[in-house]
Amino acid sequence: MNDASSILHYSYKKCCKAGIKKEYSQKELDAFENLASRFSRLSDIILQKILRSIHSIDLDDVNTLRDSINLVEKKRLIKDAVEMIEMRELRNSVVHEYIPEVIKNIFIKSLKLTPSLLKNVELINQYCHSKYQI
Repeated sequence: MNDASSILHYSYKKCCKAGIKKEYSQKELDAFENLASRFSRLSDIILQKILRSIHSIDLDDVNTLRDSINLVEKKRLIKDAVEMIEMRELRNSVVHEYIPEVIKNIFIKSLKLTPSLLKNVELINQYCHSKYQI
């Protein structure tokens, strides 16, 4: 998770320099493609690996992804459950979208949501450090 967070942060800084605009150079589009891909990867790692592991260790009874997200919000492992669900939906769009105009919107959403995703990594690390001393 931390390695994926570092590489996402790198892409985020690169895309912040490009900013939000109507047209992008090929180099900027490549940077945004990397950002969206890395955003998706990190959100998957958090939702599919990290949170599942925490629930298992904590003996939490969760049946759905939404239950998991709501519970970790209560535990303060993430900032906002609604925003985390939005991140999951964005991840699904990154994987399944092919229309160029929609892809540009995905890039913009990835840019806007990345700081919150990176903050969630910090919160998860703090939780694990305080609860499990890791």
